[in-house]
Amino acid sequence: MTIVIHHNPDCETSRNVLSIIEASGETPVVIAYLSTGWTRPQLLGLFAAASLTPRTALRTTKSPAEALGLLDPAVPDEMILAAMLEHPILVNRPIVCSPKGVRLCRPSETVLDMLDRLPPDQLFKEDGTAIEPRPAHRKPE
Repeated sequence: MTIVIHHNPDCETSRNVLSIIEASGETPVVIAYLSTGWTRPQLLGLFAAASLTPRTALRTTKSPAEALGLLDPAVPDEMILAAMLEHPILVNRPIVCSPKGVRLCRPSETVLDMLDRLPPDQLFKEDGTAIEPRPAHRKPE
């Protein structure tokens, strides 16, 4: 199975998701989108596949969204999309693509539904909080 993660190594959630994918035995394709940037077709494709809009995918904290005036509800999606192309950090992350779909994986455990195999060991977030798989993620006894 091929998994792609649009990853920001400075983001705790993105690091957690990458660790979960690797713990499941997968070797994902890692796209460091802060370095590579985004293209308009790429973002529109990801958003459509994940049922997101530029507004719902907008990173509102630890980003220049407020300084750029993007938090006003009157700002059109097209303006947000244009800002995301100029400032890749504005896209919330991580966005994960697998044969099971495309998702913005926040919180980290959201990625579990996208994996063929669950990691064999207990998972923890970087703050030490245990990740408890929802019943759909549990292996049959």
